Amino acid sequence: MESLEIPKQEIHIKIDNSISSNKERKNDLADAKPIVLMSILRGLHAGYFRISLSLCSQALLWKIMIAMSHMHSKLPSMAFHLLWYLALVTQVSLCFLYALKCIFLPDMVKAEFLHYIGVNYLYAPSISCLLLLQSAPMMEPNSVLYQTLFWVFAVPVLTLDTKLYGQWFTTEKRFLSMLANPASQVSVIANLVAARGAAEMGWKECALCMFSLGMVHYLVIFVTLYQRLPGGNNFPTKLRPIFFLFFAAPAMASLAWNSISGTFDAVAKMLFFLSLFIFMSLVCRPNLFKKSMKRFNVAWWAYSFPVTFLALDTVQYAQEVKDPIGSGLMLIFSSISVLIFLCMMVLTAANSNRLLRRAPVLGSATSPKDKQKSLPINAAL
Repeated sequence: MESLEIPKQEIHIKIDNSISSNKERKNDLADAKPIVLMSILRGLHAGYFRISLSLCSQALLWKIMIAMSHMHSKLPSMAFHLLWYLALVTQVSLCFLYALKCIFLPDMVKAEFLHYIGVNYLYAPSISCLLLLQSAPMMEPNSVLYQTLFWVFAVPVLTLDTKLYGQWFTTEKRFLSMLANPASQVSVIANLVAARGAAEMGWKECALCMFSLGMVHYLVIFVTLYQRLPGGNNFPTKLRPIFFLFFAAPAMASLAWNSISGTFDAVAKMLFFLSLFIFMSLVCRPNLFKKSMKRFNVAWWAYSFPVTFLALDTVQYAQEVKDPIGSGLMLIFSSISVLIFLCMMVLTAANSNRLLRRAPVLGSATSPKDKQKSLPINAAL
């Protein structure tokens, strides 16, 4: 008998690894989230609070203009409320991220605190919070909540004043003549914003204290910078928009004195005219900012809030003098302020991929005493 041959059949068993691959994918995503967060925190610095500072000052401008014009239309009021809540969300988000950076990357925060440019922007969160409080549509200055929040935001300003101003005349290696730069005026603006807030609550003595503290140091910083001492030669080209702080400080001083005295008197007018003159001096020199405008960075937001402070001055000036010149200045500077603000919003949205990107070390921004020790601060500070 012939043996029957059974044909061989190859059996292919296909193992479905979809479950394991899904698990691996989920694990990869879970691992990627902390990496993305840490990358964001490394790219974040106090200079990003220029964005919320611009939003908060713009909200204050809209609040004052609506109150002055007695508008009955709902559209300006809705726009103001939308702007204020946008400023609130932005400020809370930046504060939350910076708090995480303080927890997870304390060495970078310390390096920022020790940097002669970076330390000045540590005032920016408090300035933004104080402006946000002063522009709040739902709180009155005489309320307990308003007064409590004022102290919460003002105490960090006084703490930084004690540290920063104290070391200028007590620390051997940190003389103002070596460290002075345009960003030093941020500390002055912080004191003046706090003075205006205190004056709005009727705390005249506290307002005078903060105003005197800010103005004395403004004069010292202004004279030091005017002399073009070695510290100014180490200021990076990318940060030249910060030159607009030269007129932001006297403009804010004029607003603060207006709130303290209760009228836009001769002192307030002199400070306003000074800020107007410095603004015109800078505008007449566009080549000064040409190199800094080649590529977008967050320092461009320094164009926005100083012009808004000047616009706020023109509103108070027009309300006091009541003549066509004052009204014309108010219309011009308010329009410029809103236009710059909208342009910055569009540019920031269009260049969102460049935000929170860690940049090279500020090698060119080291102080004369620390040329051999570059601190890890972002170049777009």
